[in-house]
Amino acid sequence: MLNEAEINNLKELARENRRNALKMIYNAQSGHIGGAFSCADILTVLYHKFMNVPKKWADDKDFAKRDRFVLSKGHASAVLYSVLAQTGFISKDDLMTFRMKGSKLQGHPHPMCRGVDAATGSLGQGLSIACGMALGLRLDKCPAKVYCLLGDGELQEGSVWEAFMHIAHEKLDNIIAIIDRNKLQIDGNTEDVKSLDNLADKIKAFNWDVMEIDGHDIQAIYTAIEKAKQNPRPIAIIANTIKGKGVSFMENNAGWHGKAPNKEDFERAYEELK
Repeated sequence: MLNEAEINNLKELARENRRNALKMIYNAQSGHIGGAFSCADILTVLYHKFMNVPKKWADDKDFAKRDRFVLSKGHASAVLYSVLAQTGFISKDDLMTFRMKGSKLQGHPHPMCRGVDAATGSLGQGLSIACGMALGLRLDKCPAKVYCLLGDGELQEGSVWEAFMHIAHEKLDNIIAIIDRNKLQIDGNTEDVKSLDNLADKIKAFNWDVMEIDGHDIQAIYTAIEKAKQNPRPIAIIANTIKGKGVSFMENNAGWHGKAPNKEDFERAYEELK
């Protein structure tokens, strides 16, 4: 359990990550705010409380023993880069190079950036990448975990379900899938585009265990990941979230999926995130 001080600290770190993502996307005039904001609390808890990764990255003697993270919903990269800056993998000064020519902070994550394990953003492929990583760790008898954060819209792709099936077939207990269930994608509501409900039952049918939580409740996120780490079977955490969380006029608005704010919107949003 987290104490009150820890919860408040993580809430402020998550707010900072949303502010940074907002500034990065505004500065680049390109990026994906809605899905970055919906997963900010999840990534903040994961990296500040669970990820066992050396700050020296590939230069560290224990590099091969690190936990792996795959951001399957790669378009939410701005908030990942902010978290990597918070935790010391990259410089905070690098953040304003986001999506600029020659920058290591590409629009979708790439291993050229310290702290990034996989190039992602072609949706529907991240869980398969995570599956391969988990199999490799098992072969190496390495106790590290693989965490994969998926968007709910990409669950409409068949490759995700092939990965669910294969992970269960291999009985991989070293992989934790977290689904950012904000119920919106670029074309609107997920249930109108291609219904996913009842999502928990679908995943259970593939022989996975499932937990369902409020994806903005810091304690709930922490408790779910802690339990998932001890689970003897593949497990998915469905995190119910709000797209654009933290900014009133962006919340539950599919129009902010991949839209950069103008000056007025930026100032309004930044004020709400203080």
